[in-house]
Amino acid sequence: QTRGREIHRNMDQVLAEVRDLARQGTIEIEFLGQTVNAYRDAAGRTLATLLEHGSRVEGIPRLRFTNPHPAQMTPAPIDSMAAAQPVVCPYLHLPVQSGSSSVLKAMRRGYDRDAYLEKIAQLRRRIPGIALGTDIIVGFPGETEEDFEATMDVVRRARFASAFTFQYSPRPGTPAAEMDNQIPKEIVQERFERLVALQDSIQAEENATLVGTDVELLVQA
Repeated sequence: QTRGREIHRNMDQVLAEVRDLARQGTIEIEFLGQTVNAYRDAAGRTLATLLEHGSRVEGIPRLRFTNPHPAQMTPAPIDSMAAAQPVVCPYLHLPVQSGSSSVLKAMRRGYDRDAYLEKIAQLRRRIPGIALGTDIIVGFPGETEEDFEATMDVVRRARFASAFTFQYSPRPGTPAAEMDNQIPKEIVQERFERLVALQDSIQAEENATLVGTDVELLVQA
């Protein structure tokens, strides 16, 4: 990024770099952006097109993309992910942040609980067996016990393969720091511990389903 303005590189340049990396022996490429699924170059080509063309580059057996935004996760990139299997890895990190629609509105996330769950349903219909990761913030200002339980319910429904969980803390200069109803630290801590325990149990159950199976690993030194 440059001064808050995201530079969308020409897709031909990106693909040329992918081909060059393939010639150097790279076997996994990751497309990264602050909201990578909002990518569009000057010719109007999107992430969906980039995934399709990137998956055809000889010598690159694995593609990923990182930091998609749920509000931008339209059917086009989902369809491209499905069409580019198995080159595009069947994994997506899709930050939910909260399972409460009212908290998501306060966060200005641009989607609600039902929209997020529908994105997950679409992904699983098009890419059976896809693993999902997420980010979750506990204790955002105004979060009630009911709001927190809504987050726990989304975690149960989504069965995330991994989750980065955080306790909200005020950051000077942000709108959230000036909001009323800041949640006491002890309540945030107690909710956080409940969330981590739930996610740990789900991950253990999901990992157990792989016992006795053969999987391909990429070791990074």
